[in-house]
Amino acid sequence: MKRFTVATALAAALMTSTSCNMNNPLLVQSEAPYGAPAFDKIKIEHYKPAFNAAVAEGKAEIKAIVANAAEPTFENTIEALERSGGKLDMVSNIFFNLNECCTNPEMQQIAEDVSPMLTEYGVSILLNPDLFKRVKAVYDHRDALQLTPEQRKLLEDTYRSFARNGANLPDDKKAEYSKVQEELSLATLKFGRNVLAASNVFTMNLTDEADLEGLPAYVREMAASEASNRGGQGWTFTLDQPSYSPFMKFSARRDLREKMWRAYNTKSVGGEFDNIQTIKDIISLRLKEANLLGYETYADYSLEETMAKDRATVDSFLDNLREKSYPFALRDVAEIQQYAASKGFEGQLMPWDFAYWSEKFRDEKYALNEELLKPYFQLDSVQAAVFGLANTLYGLNFNERTDIPVYHPDVRVFEVTDGSGRFMALLYMDYFPRESKRGGAWMTEFRGMATVDGVEERPFVSVVTNFTKPTATEPSLLTFDEVTTLLHEFGHALHGMMAEGTYRSLTGTNVDRDFVELPSQIMENWAYEPEYLKTFAKHYKTGEVIPQEYLDRIVAAKNFLAGYACIRQLNYGTVDMEWHSLKSIPEDLDVVAFEQEIVNRAPIMPSVEGVVFSPSFSHIFAGGYSAGYYSYKWAEVLEADAFSLFKERGIFDRGVAGEFRSKLLSKGGTVDAAELFRDFRGRDPQPDALLEKMGMK
Repeated sequence: MKRFTVATALAAALMTSTSCNMNNPLLVQSEAPYGAPAFDKIKIEHYKPAFNAAVAEGKAEIKAIVANAAEPTFENTIEALERSGGKLDMVSNIFFNLNECCTNPEMQQIAEDVSPMLTEYGVSILLNPDLFKRVKAVYDHRDALQLTPEQRKLLEDTYRSFARNGANLPDDKKAEYSKVQEELSLATLKFGRNVLAASNVFTMNLTDEADLEGLPAYVREMAASEASNRGGQGWTFTLDQPSYSPFMKFSARRDLREKMWRAYNTKSVGGEFDNIQTIKDIISLRLKEANLLGYETYADYSLEETMAKDRATVDSFLDNLREKSYPFALRDVAEIQQYAASKGFEGQLMPWDFAYWSEKFRDEKYALNEELLKPYFQLDSVQAAVFGLANTLYGLNFNERTDIPVYHPDVRVFEVTDGSGRFMALLYMDYFPRESKRGGAWMTEFRGMATVDGVEERPFVSVVTNFTKPTATEPSLLTFDEVTTLLHEFGHALHGMMAEGTYRSLTGTNVDRDFVELPSQIMENWAYEPEYLKTFAKHYKTGEVIPQEYLDRIVAAKNFLAGYACIRQLNYGTVDMEWHSLKSIPEDLDVVAFEQEIVNRAPIMPSVEGVVFSPSFSHIFAGGYSAGYYSYKWAEVLEADAFSLFKERGIFDRGVAGEFRSKLLSKGGTVDAAELFRDFRGRDPQPDALLEKMGMK
């Protein structure tokens, strides 16, 4: 079913050939191989006309469904609805994906300009009484129809989508619902724009080499390159992860670490790009949306379409995991505090001290640090190894194509085929940070998988990261954490690339939100398997295979600070749930105090006045994880249990991989997520698998 919520009305992808403007590359069939987006021809002035034309076409398609004089059937109503708006899906996917990784003020303005139109389009479908009447007519007779399981799922999802988005509201409430959706779409756009701008506005330029004490050569060279690129002298540090993270780990200058930490942890707090009021607006609008639809809180509304199903289940899950992991987190912090004191540090560790001293402790305890490992993880070699793992497990092949247009010179595109030569997907890899790209790492699609009139339309998948760029003297070298990040996002990509099915809204990553991280998080496990690492981790200068002792240290350090990391993640999930479990919004709501009260229920580091992460928490306020951030830990339980089968039978076992692909990866949302897991594992997930994996059992 086409999930016509305002958030997802901006997603999915479908290439069509009809057009009212044959000069607009967004509105005509691309001549690139496989019909790939014509990024070499798309210009910023093409977007608005394309949106206007695509919306008009989508509305005409809906009008035709409603005007059909024939009795409503699955084919002329549900399937026709699923296929409608294809051109708009394609235009939206290209524009909004590029607005995340290649934006500029013009694109941001276009996003604001078209969002009300897109909201109106989505709402006009969901609140169309004649259309809903046809959908309901098919749904009410579903038991008498000879539908395949996939068709049945599409019908049920379509009906629920209407019911959950206001179709049963009285007319006056429908108008109010429409207004809420429009305001909400603009507020979330504003939130994301502010975070990006706040990140970009801060730089710390150092001109005295003494200020670089403790920083490895690669960090200094990267900072010098950043300064030069900005037309300055010395060394420039930013809030991008490849710059921020190593500075916090290695800089011996505590005052400068504090400056960087405070800047990073007060993004969009006060000033020109403040998000405090934006948070209040978003939370208020989401609560209003939920109340209009008959739910007490937004969390109640959101969780209904997940594996967890309700607030009580999520709260119990978070509380149980917090109770079991908190003692380990306190032990982790106490161990680092004791170590720092043994090295002459006086007083209590503050948040800007923790990464520095834990890195030193890790290096001393395990003889393991980023500078030691980075030479063995050259980006090209890691990429080849990740592709090679997909070949070993699933028989996939990756062939770089230089004749397919890309949206930025840094982007590389690969043709993906299986062992029989069948085309599976195009894979776009966009590795390096730039001011026009938001921070973090993610997978997305320019087109999802569908079968239209018996013809497969294979997906166009994109993986976006912010890894260290090559310098004048060194290639891009990854930290070990970045290696696991690439494996994680590639797991999402596999979920998309190996999709099978008929309906785009049911294929690939279109699954329950607390299930979608399973295919990504399971891939991280291979980063800790020496048998895999030895196949590619070679020194970029000497070609020396990573020493066995380094591999032993990686495995030994696997659960280093696992309790601390678990509580941090649980705090994010709990803050998210608390925001979206509010039953009313106090006029004097203090965003900082609200968050700090929650975090201080299980404190692991001293609280710092005025510091708050919610105003830059894009996952829940500008992304798709509202009342859903818990799903990362939820999916960790699933992947820990699932990977245990690989451990039993062999980490490269084609049989297990084949079952994982056929029973889970390729199914998308055509089958209930809990059923998918049971089909693969033979039982429900066992929560203790995660505790055992983290060394807490």
